[in-house]
Amino acid sequence: QVQLVESGGGLVQPGGSLRLSCAASGSISSIHAMGWYRQAPGKQRELVSDISSDGSTNYADSVKGRFTISRGNAKNTVYLQMNSLKPEDTAVYYCHAFYQGPHSNGHEVDWRSWGQGTQVTVSS
Repeated sequence: QVQLVESGGGLVQPGGSLRLSCAASGSISSIHAMGWYRQAPGKQRELVSDISSDGSTNYADSVKGRFTISRGNAKNTVYLQMNSLKPEDTAVYYCHAFYQGPHSNGHEVDWRSWGQGTQVTVSS
């Protein structure tokens, strides 16, 4: 069982900043990638940013230049620094991990896990 614990959401004024954190724990052999998705009311969940084991990153066009994803030294932690926040960034942000871990059949397989979500609200 793998858990992703998120923190750092909250209410911020337009133009402000927030930093989201996510720590993965449990039966993880290696992490392929970690990242952040978000879902606004009435909209589909969308990728915000992710970072692979080799350090390569992806960003949604809407956040490029404003958000920065990074990993902690332990490699099982990921951060999302969000600057110049806009009202349209308001959403529940979910941490996601793509990793290799043990299966009950004794083999190592790839898994995906999600955090519980943290609310980010950008409003004056």
